[in-house]
Amino acid sequence: MKIIEIDDELYHFIAAQTKHIGESASDILRRLLLPAATNDDSSHNSPVVEQAVNAADSVQPKATAPKPAAKRSSTPRAKPATPAPPITHGTGDILGRLSDNALSTYTKRVDLFLFILAELYNIHGEDFAKVEQIKGKNRIYFATSKDALLNTGSSTNPKAIPDSPYWVVTNNNTAKKVAMLEQVLTLLGYGEQTSEAVIAKFA
Repeated sequence: MKIIEIDDELYHFIAAQTKHIGESASDILRRLLLPAATNDDSSHNSPVVEQAVNAADSVQPKATAPKPAAKRSSTPRAKPATPAPPITHGTGDILGRLSDNALSTYTKRVDLFLFILAELYNIHGEDFAKVEQIKGKNRIYFATSKDALLNTGSSTNPKAIPDSPYWVVTNNNTAKKVAMLEQVLTLLGYGEQTSEAVIAKFA
């Protein structure tokens, strides 16, 4: 048995908790603070302990919501751009470039002649060098310099083909220009039907 000292206020508090005559201070404290075995109940918690237990029981662990599965994008991935195939021999859309609207700006036949040659050069690039094969009896009709044409005949009136390194003689008549265009188109790989359509737009 241990003896402890308590102040008057605590003593009066304990005494006020007496449930029956003859209950000692030790019994009162045991009833309040510790479980006491009785004939009626197997065990009881003190008010302090019971409150702590009830508080613990009332706290329920939070259910962790499962993370939603990542949605697959319904938008198909863009395929890498396929590079445009290089323009090959005779595959340029020359007729598409010779629209009525494009041709309407040229009032002089020589300017229209130069425009068609410029479009053919733009389509065929290095293949255009084949036009240097086109020659007359005593002179050439295409060259990469003005002087080269002047040196092959008088009154050749060479003119530069726009946006190209080539020059062409232009002092010949419409019939000769048509013949030159036909030869250029053939050398660049165009068929008879396309050639006739181009000539129709010029002549």
